[in-house]
Amino acid sequence: MKTAIEKAGTLIEALGWIRRFRDKTTVIKLGGSILSDLDALRSILVDIHFMETVGMRPVVVHGGGKRISDAMEDSGIEPNFVQGRRYTDAATMAIVERVLGVETNNFLADEFEEIGGRAMTLNFESTPVLTGEVLKLTGEDGSEVDLGLVGEVTKVDRMVVDNLLYAGQTPFIPSLAITEDGTKLNVNADTAATKVAQELSADKLIVLSDVPGVLRDPDDPDSLISSLTRSEAEALIKDGTINGGMIPKVEACLDTISRGVRKVHIIDGRIQHGLLLEIYTSSGIGTVISGD
Repeated sequence: MKTAIEKAGTLIEALGWIRRFRDKTTVIKLGGSILSDLDALRSILVDIHFMETVGMRPVVVHGGGKRISDAMEDSGIEPNFVQGRRYTDAATMAIVERVLGVETNNFLADEFEEIGGRAMTLNFESTPVLTGEVLKLTGEDGSEVDLGLVGEVTKVDRMVVDNLLYAGQTPFIPSLAITEDGTKLNVNADTAATKVAQELSADKLIVLSDVPGVLRDPDDPDSLISSLTRSEAEALIKDGTINGGMIPKVEACLDTISRGVRKVHIIDGRIQHGLLLEIYTSSGIGTVISGD
């Protein structure tokens, strides 16, 4: 009886959050090591199905870096990274399109429907919704860096995504874009998810990572900072508390907030039902960043 009462208490706690987030769009960035952990992945998909069932409008944007690297190795192509981005020539792009845009995208949708959800793949074979242009970076000597067929998202077909959400379907969007003249581009999944959240005026962007969130001490998981405002995050970057690879992630969060998204969450996607714990409990499990 005690256990049953505790479960009821959890449901009552969730009720207020369910009411608050009903009909709100939430973009979920999925990728990295999580795609290689089937147990963690299925837990996340169950959570997304729950969100959909109680009236939220989840949109999934996914990458698939490890799967792409494995496929390139099988094809005898050596991966080459320039400024943290995969150099993408025509042969590499063909692999990226097949592995990310078809195999992984369809796999996620099939797994989601297997647990009772309603999924729609938005890839080059169905309805691509990300328009982009070739990404231009500058090297240390001031010259332009050649990344091949690597791009950035410039526009999202909001009407297609909104119509699917209104129909109760969950869009699964691979981090691929197409230019106005039909050139296909490989896009970083973090930046793609950020752009989708901005263009959809999402209430939340949730970044599933392999770290608990923002830590005061990178070696101490118990030093998790559960919430940050913009000014607090900027101060932690300035004093060096936020450093290394976490800096661009947090800066991307701040840029997303400045463009109208209310909150950005960074959570450990390996925690079972971490999405539900972050969204529908008062304490959460990761770091939420909001405006001042």
